[in-house]
Amino acid sequence: MRVLIVDDHPIVASGCRALLAGDPEIAILEASDAESGERMFVAEKPDICVLDINLPTVSGFELARRILAHVATARIIMFSMNDDPVFAARAIEVGAKGYVSKSGDPNDLVEAIREVGNGGVYLPAAIARSVAFAGPAFAQSPLSKLTTREIEILRLLSNGKNLSEIAWLVHSSYKTIANASSIIRQKLGLRSLSELVRFAIESRLV
Repeated sequence: MRVLIVDDHPIVASGCRALLAGDPEIAILEASDAESGERMFVAEKPDICVLDINLPTVSGFELARRILAHVATARIIMFSMNDDPVFAARAIEVGAKGYVSKSGDPNDLVEAIREVGNGGVYLPAAIARSVAFAGPAFAQSPLSKLTTREIEILRLLSNGKNLSEIAWLVHSSYKTIANASSIIRQKLGLRSLSELVRFAIESRLV
């Protein structure tokens, strides 16, 4: 089984290799950003993709969309520092078969790869409980108001990208991104870029 890991942190990538080194049936492929990750997926056709959400350019959510556009049955596991149930829910919505928090048990990633590799789905027990029982708290979370595309745009705005750059990065039109930006501000009740940046940092989007 070939596993593509897309993560821009060398220590994380090294840790993933170490975790999986004991399984002779697993071969590791690596990429450090969405663009190289997409190229690697197209060229190598791995069995499973483990995608970090916070990649240097576009996020793991956007990369997941691109991979699934190539192969609708691609098996994707989202990997993130954020254990907010909103992120897990959005990962599932975008088409991921698993979600693992970097702050959780390292063995969660191994279990996720095995489960998804066998055709199943995987959420660590703590995150699954959070998603299942979030209830009103989930609905009240500001992030729950945003789609994955809106989260992507907010993240890129907070990273200093202008609307034209964002449109180019996510393969969309300037008008579409400008409209989405206005909707994000309305949904979050934020007016300035500094408020957006502060919100993104507090939500661990950057």
